[in-house]
Amino acid sequence: MNRNYFHLHLVSDATGETLIAVSRAVAALFQSAASIEHVYPLIRSRAQLDRAIAEISSAPGIVLFTLVDEELSEVLQAACSEMGSPTLSVLQPVLSLFQSYLGAVSTSRPGAQHMLNAEYFKRIDALNFTMMHDDGQQPENLEQADVLLLGVSRTSKTPTSIYLANRGVKTANIPLVPGVPLPSLVTSLKKPLVIGLIASPERIVQIRQNRLLTLNADQETPYVDRLSVAEEIAQSKKLFVAHGWPIIDVTRRSIEETAAAIMDFYKEHKLRLATES
Repeated sequence: MNRNYFHLHLVSDATGETLIAVSRAVAALFQSAASIEHVYPLIRSRAQLDRAIAEISSAPGIVLFTLVDEELSEVLQAACSEMGSPTLSVLQPVLSLFQSYLGAVSTSRPGAQHMLNAEYFKRIDALNFTMMHDDGQQPENLEQADVLLLGVSRTSKTPTSIYLANRGVKTANIPLVPGVPLPSLVTSLKKPLVIGLIASPERIVQIRQNRLLTLNADQETPYVDRLSVAEEIAQSKKLFVAHGWPIIDVTRRSIEETAAAIMDFYKEHKLRLATES
């Protein structure tokens, strides 16, 4: 399929993460077009903005911005209007809605969403824990986890764990390997929510084959044999059912969708723990 390319300029007085997330979510809906991203973070002075405008004029396109300084916003919009580049203040519609509902005026603080606070340190703590307990490491500390993910190789345990950690959820994961028993304490955990991840044998085989190719490894192995993989998945599902652990099929799910499903289970789990205590 032929794709049309266009320039996408993201101008922010902070890190630009908000603009990147929003623009990519929308761009994903247009399969026939692809954006060439230009990111201008920490734009907080006229001189910095002028440099960004100069670059925009050399490759006109869509301009999205998050600038709380009204003067800078007006300068950017006027310049873009002259060069024919459409602009949008991504936060302004949401800000207006908040102001309308709350009856209060917002405080103009560039980068306020990235200020260090308790939530920030909670995410850092969760990331540190998750990296230290990836792939079955330090099983003796599993009771400290919020979520424990189990699954055969290539069920996206690690990327899902990291995504959850970025939400402040301490996540550990353990691979299910044929012939290798789970750490005995897993079945007696009280605090963590244990979740089993499964996928179709075809999907697992495809991912494993790609993995072996990148490693230049032998393809003649039970690791990518469909019948062997199907047996692995069947045994893992049997284990999950036996212990009453929730099961999520990740075959057609993105990491974000899997994490969202886990968060739903986790909310119920926390509520249940609260009522029992």
